[in-house]
Amino acid sequence: MRKRITDTAQKPSQRPAHGSTPEARYGVARVLSKRGLCSRSQAESWVREGRVRLDGRLVRDPEFRVPLDAVISIDDQQAAVIEKRYFMLNKPRGVVCSNADERARQTVRDLLNGLALPHLAPVGRLDQASEGLLLLSNDSQWAASITEPSAKLNKTYHVQIDAMPEQHHIAQWLTGIQHDADWLTAHQVRLIRSGGKTAWLEFVLREGKNRQIRRMCAALGFDVQRLIRVKIGELQLGELAKAQWRELSKTDLALIFMSPEESIAS
Repeated sequence: MRKRITDTAQKPSQRPAHGSTPEARYGVARVLSKRGLCSRSQAESWVREGRVRLDGRLVRDPEFRVPLDAVISIDDQQAAVIEKRYFMLNKPRGVVCSNADERARQTVRDLLNGLALPHLAPVGRLDQASEGLLLLSNDSQWAASITEPSAKLNKTYHVQIDAMPEQHHIAQWLTGIQHDADWLTAHQVRLIRSGGKTAWLEFVLREGKNRQIRRMCAALGFDVQRLIRVKIGELQLGELAKAQWRELSKTDLALIFMSPEESIAS
């Protein structure tokens, strides 16, 4: 009688050599994105269009597993790792956080004159009506370390609303508000100044839900007239002019992950 192989048995061709560990492998589209060449969706399109080869062999499955250092070519040009670059931009109101727009609206990519990079993606989002500090990079792993919920980075916004809030409004923003299916809360809220029929508030968030501040204000009857992101971690927008950008230094990169206490101490 032939001996039955259990589901947990490993075929000889799959078993790693004695004393070795299996090499980590990822979908070929993900590897192209990690190399800073393009977005994940763009890489998937290239693979399906038959433009990608692995060791000279055509690959049409974006999820085909390859090691990070695999020899990959696009249109017969080797897809080498591109130098990681990091930028900050003062996004003006009305500009879309995207590299392209199907409605032909102005995008952040249109503002990056002189940057000869094949792919540079916004790190997180500012909606079209919002302004201020926006990070951009071709380093997808670094971007994820900023945007993933577990990062809990402070993101600071200056917000103009159409009326003077009471103390109980601020308390409610700090406690949290149920809006649609989301529980929305601010880490800090304080009044900056008021005058006439408007007030400026400083919101500090540690989460990044869609249009979060606008929704929190609308839930209590306030209309947001301006919303400007002024700081991420301890990296400040500072005097960077509207629609202008600059490359981040090592000091800038460290400030993003620095706590307010560390910033004061330094």
